[in-house]
Amino acid sequence: MKIEPGDPHSLGATPREGGVNFALYSAHAEAVDLCLFDATGKELRLELPRRSGDVWHGFLPGASAGLRYGYRVHGPFAPEHGHRFNPCKLLIDPYARQLRGGLRHNASIYNVGHPDTDSIDSAPFVPRAEVVEPLTPLSPRAPIPWDRTLVYELHVRGFTQLHPAVPEAERGRLKGLGGAEVLAYLKALGVTTLELLPIQSYISEAHLIEAGLKNYWGYNTLAWFAVHDAYASHNGCTEMRELVQRIHDAGLEVILDVVYNHSCEGNELGPTLSLRGIDNASYYRLEQNDPARYVNDTGCGNTMNADHPAVRGLILDNLRHWTRHLGVDGFRFDLATTLGRSRHGFDPHGALLTQISTDPVLSHCKLIAEPWDVGPGGYRLGGFPRQWGEWNDRYRDSMRRFWRGDEGEAPEFARRFHGSADIFEGSARSAATSLNFITSHDGFTLHDLRRHFITVADSLDLSVFAIKRLVNHSIGGDVTSGYVVTTVERLRGPMQKIEDKILAMAGVKEQGKVIPLKSRG
Repeated sequence: MKIEPGDPHSLGATPREGGVNFALYSAHAEAVDLCLFDATGKELRLELPRRSGDVWHGFLPGASAGLRYGYRVHGPFAPEHGHRFNPCKLLIDPYARQLRGGLRHNASIYNVGHPDTDSIDSAPFVPRAEVVEPLTPLSPRAPIPWDRTLVYELHVRGFTQLHPAVPEAERGRLKGLGGAEVLAYLKALGVTTLELLPIQSYISEAHLIEAGLKNYWGYNTLAWFAVHDAYASHNGCTEMRELVQRIHDAGLEVILDVVYNHSCEGNELGPTLSLRGIDNASYYRLEQNDPARYVNDTGCGNTMNADHPAVRGLILDNLRHWTRHLGVDGFRFDLATTLGRSRHGFDPHGALLTQISTDPVLSHCKLIAEPWDVGPGGYRLGGFPRQWGEWNDRYRDSMRRFWRGDEGEAPEFARRFHGSADIFEGSARSAATSLNFITSHDGFTLHDLRRHFITVADSLDLSVFAIKRLVNHSIGGDVTSGYVVTTVERLRGPMQKIEDKILAMAGVKEQGKVIPLKSRG
């Protein structure tokens, strides 16, 4: 089988007349092997024949959709210079639209300078990318105005797994969310916009696997263009596009919670699955004085180098993919401060944020920042570009403190309830810029705040409990008979009146009951 030069302009695997074009960015590689797999797992390696700038590429005549592949990238293993190449490790194309086969945690997926594991072939344990037919671009939709937007955050699996209206075969999947009865219920709540917690392909961390657990939330991305395999029956992109169309037909918008601040590869002791083995020094921010170590402004082990042209290109291409080809209406950016960071700190006018804000496609989407990360100067509420919305945690905290009956909270409550002008209007941004919320997937649900909350406390460190209570601004607790019992009964009347008034203003009612705008699925 002979591979031709192809072209470097479309990264990823792109079906074309007569075959498939493959292109991969790596500025520091010495050679790149395209690895093809048949149904039995047998591997054929073909060296990409051409390098144009920092893109390695080739065209495979006769190839078509359904072909499964990966890469092996040759270069120095020199962590002290930021390089972690190892052709023994099969790598996932960061532009892969579909993955087949789950990741199996095994010593072979690590590449940390140990001869016993570094020389082991990881291919038997790593998912294959699959070539898929390109989807026709969709026509843009007019967004629901910000001042009329009510967001309902949900987890695809959590919302559908036990839902009585979802057929058993569709529970936990995208198809389960698209049922007529499910969407009619969501529409009846009065919300306008569904925010899906991460559905891009992700993996569970090793320590969870060892404990017999799984990553439920999805903030551990492996492949940004691919739908998480557990949420799809066969073709994730096609099924997502169909779901979005059903949501639109129901008169609702859909936005995605996306994680571009870090990847699933973790710190220097983490697995080598994709970006680390393709071009570690380009894709990740490394410590200036010790490039063997990763900057960890995310608290997740690594930080994407969002100031690098290749990383910006990957993120922009990915956002356009979800918008133009799958039809989503916007994005909530996890730890968004990271996307505006360079070596000199956060810049709201930095290259990536500016490119997203001015892009002909993306600038018409709803763009929502979680305006913080854990790095230096990471808290940036009110500091994002004008057309971005921002999660307002100060609104959340003030509402909870006021409900709890804290002394002296009325002035802060008034500022938050009135639109947080002190935060946003100084940069000529409207009150609709503030995404006001009471609960989200972080911390307590609204149910936890309104009802008895019981936690086994036989081995509980009460100082830790006190900290958690402070952060969540819950109602006080009593320790009795080995349990911590937190009750809202003593303030149920005042809380209920305030909550009913706020949510009634938004028209969010069902059979006389207040329904939480955002819940944990």
